[in-house]
Amino acid sequence: MDFRRFLTILVILLFAMDRGALPQNSTLRPPLHKVWDDDALASMELPLANPASSPKHVSSDYYYRMKERVIYKSYPIYAPDKEPAGYMESLAQMEPEILAHPAGEDVFDAPIGYGATFKVSQVRDPEWYRLNDVPVTKDGIMPFSRYVVRQKGSVEAGGGACLMCHARVMPDGTLLKGAQGNFPVDRAIAFNLREQAAAASNRNALLDAIRLGQRTFFSVPWRTPNPIDRIDGMSLADIIATFDRIPAGATTRVNLSLFHPAQIPDLIGVKDIRHLDHTGIVRQRSIEDLMRYVALVQGANSFDRFGTFALLDPLPDPNRLERYSDDQLQSLAQFLYALRPPPNPNKANSITGRGRKVFAGEGCVQCHTPPLYTNNKLTPVDGFDVPPEHLRKFQIVNRSAGTDPALALETRKGTGYYKIPSLRGVWYRGPLQHGGEVRSLEEWLNPARSTRGHPFGLKLNATDRAALIAFLRTL
Repeated sequence: MDFRRFLTILVILLFAMDRGALPQNSTLRPPLHKVWDDDALASMELPLANPASSPKHVSSDYYYRMKERVIYKSYPIYAPDKEPAGYMESLAQMEPEILAHPAGEDVFDAPIGYGATFKVSQVRDPEWYRLNDVPVTKDGIMPFSRYVVRQKGSVEAGGGACLMCHARVMPDGTLLKGAQGNFPVDRAIAFNLREQAAAASNRNALLDAIRLGQRTFFSVPWRTPNPIDRIDGMSLADIIATFDRIPAGATTRVNLSLFHPAQIPDLIGVKDIRHLDHTGIVRQRSIEDLMRYVALVQGANSFDRFGTFALLDPLPDPNRLERYSDDQLQSLAQFLYALRPPPNPNKANSITGRGRKVFAGEGCVQCHTPPLYTNNKLTPVDGFDVPPEHLRKFQIVNRSAGTDPALALETRKGTGYYKIPSLRGVWYRGPLQHGGEVRSLEEWLNPARSTRGHPFGLKLNATDRAALIAFLRTL
């Protein structure tokens, strides 16, 4: 098997639209912003800790030769015991409906691929929910995917929507869009890999393909040793188990790492955040930068080059691929900017008042500065020498919190920094820390916790610790 060709086909399947004889969406409004501007992209990102390997994106000429993504009307997926009688039969009779002018929420909900993460047979199977611990809303809806009819008579479960990672089923069963998600993304990947292994006629060929996929998505060849090299000593069962251990609320993703997953960010309040991604690689100077970032993480980063390393070489024919239109990205970004947190049930009282004083007295306000509860700066990790020009060009707190530096040094988003996160909404989020390794505020402020770094607040007495936690939950 030609595994490089296999990966090229895989990416095309993930990001190309199955057009068939369906009508094209040619009536979108003229965009207000040009998203894929070469100069703006070049200045938007921080250099990597190894500057020579900083990502180079495809040209605007290549990008705009991709077809504009068609947004179809989509339909909710119900858990098996909540699906209305005759529901699937009625969907099968639907005509495909293209949204000519999709609202931002329509773009947020819209799948960008089919058959990779969600399959109709799975989302209608009670065992898939039980084994993966998939949350369901109080209305019985599995909200992280949507049914789509792209051809009459065929109902598909789409994947890759913003909704898949940035939606959270709250304890009362309500859905909070834009929040740190709680769909077990990597557990679902493990489930799919088990299915593939069970059906494989040649398990060694499958293992070779998976290893190649891991190298394509996660290799950091300028690091010695290359962090992904350990994949060659892992069996199929080992790889599946590694995916299985990643908690809901954190995930692997292209340019990150199977071994160092990242916490899924909360997008509520993203308008006020100056750096995107935990390593702060993307500077958000305007809404256009957010639009560019979405375009990257929703497929365009698959065509990046890092020094001499490329995910795909040669690049596939752009006419076989698709992208969001600039108009769609603008609508989506405006939707994200408008997101608001849910009502906070944690009210101020004498205990939280004491916690506020502890927060100030411990110096937390220096980095987690009100009212955003972040100073929007970067902090270098141990082992990274801050270049003098960075101190002039970027907002940097020139001290390390001692946090595990792997994500910031051993991935293709490794800038040598972590951004200082906002603490707003910490009451409804979790797991915590940039890798999602901490389950709760109680664990974060427990001096016995096993997670490395961030020593601040660990020497508090029990009363002050409880008060600080109570205060943080009011933010």
